[in-house]
Amino acid sequence: MALRVGRIPFLVCAPFFHDFLGRESEFSDVEFVDGAPSAHCAGLKNGSIHLSPASSITFAQKPDAFVLAPDICTSCSFEVRSVKLFSKMPIEELSHKMVCLTAQSMTSINLLKILLQERFGLEPVYKSGTYESTDDACLLIGDQALEENERHRFAYDYDLGALWQDWQHVPFVFGAWIIAKSALKPDLEQTLFRYLQATRDSVEKFRENPIQALDRWLACYPVDLPRSIVENYYSAIDYRFTDERKSSLSLFFEHAAALGLIEKAPTLEFLY
Repeated sequence: MALRVGRIPFLVCAPFFHDFLGRESEFSDVEFVDGAPSAHCAGLKNGSIHLSPASSITFAQKPDAFVLAPDICTSCSFEVRSVKLFSKMPIEELSHKMVCLTAQSMTSINLLKILLQERFGLEPVYKSGTYESTDDACLLIGDQALEENERHRFAYDYDLGALWQDWQHVPFVFGAWIIAKSALKPDLEQTLFRYLQATRDSVEKFRENPIQALDRWLACYPVDLPRSIVENYYSAIDYRFTDERKSSLSLFFEHAAALGLIEKAPTLEFLY
């Protein structure tokens, strides 16, 4: 049986996956499945994939089924730049206004709801689907958010990573490496540990030579952005799952549970 890995073809995940491109034959026991964070959230929960750098809220939705990789995640130094609320009006005026939500990430959706309700005391009207000109604001993530940054179509934009850190004084964890406990069986466990080490190596190689790594990544997953914007983006992203970030993730789950977005705040459980 192959280890099925959910791969997210967004720039934010390039450090995790660039080094595997063109080397798939060296990992014949690994099957990559491309998709958005929301697709991998569903795949983890229904058992169609074994692990992914998925939306962090996924762990809280079925915690007994998963463990977390203890040392790698997707977080930010302050601004994340690729998870943003774009608005026609100041954020304080969004009560009873229409906010369009991306369907790509439940973590970002829940984070936005927590921020708007608990930090700003707002009650917007939410809709899912494609942004329309009659909507007052929209939440975009990943490459779509980075591309929207360059269009300057909205009077206001708000970085959700910055809003959380300014409020809670800890960096937000948008994605965690979530591992289904089904991958801990004897026929997969060796492959799992080998794959995770190769992922750590991939992140390190990206740090050492981001230009070469991005050349490889963008050849497979091009984006409509100037190369300078792409390269500068990684100054905002941090992939270390520190104790501070683990505490931040638990705090996020507590807020989500308080608003009824998840059943309860789970205890974090790690691979080792």
